[in-house]
Amino acid sequence: VVLVESGGGSVQPGESLRLSCVGSDVDLNNVNLAWHRQVPGKQRDLVARITINGATNYVDDVKGRFTISRDNAKHVVYLQMTALKPEDTAVYFCCVDNYYWGRGTQVTVSS
Repeated sequence: VVLVESGGGSVQPGESLRLSCVGSDVDLNNVNLAWHRQVPGKQRDLVARITINGATNYVDDVKGRFTISRDNAKHVVYLQMTALKPEDTAVYFCCVDNYYWGRGTQVTVSS
């Protein structure tokens, strides 16, 4: 299983980004998938997750700003991030079943 994240970049506070996660040898329509983020020197933290049944949940820091979703036709899972803050700066990883991880995509929020 290989997971690949994309969509990261450098933005200013208040702007938006949409991250994508695609996979090979795995059907993202039929897994529990989560987005995590990590700042250098700190632990990797959960951001949002979506279950096989489409249920979603978010950590408090991102509620109302981030949306995790799945495009079943494209077999892609997204993390739509709005109203970004400098403290959202991190490497973002997608993870399947808490076991398979991508290499991450950098998100930098700075003025």
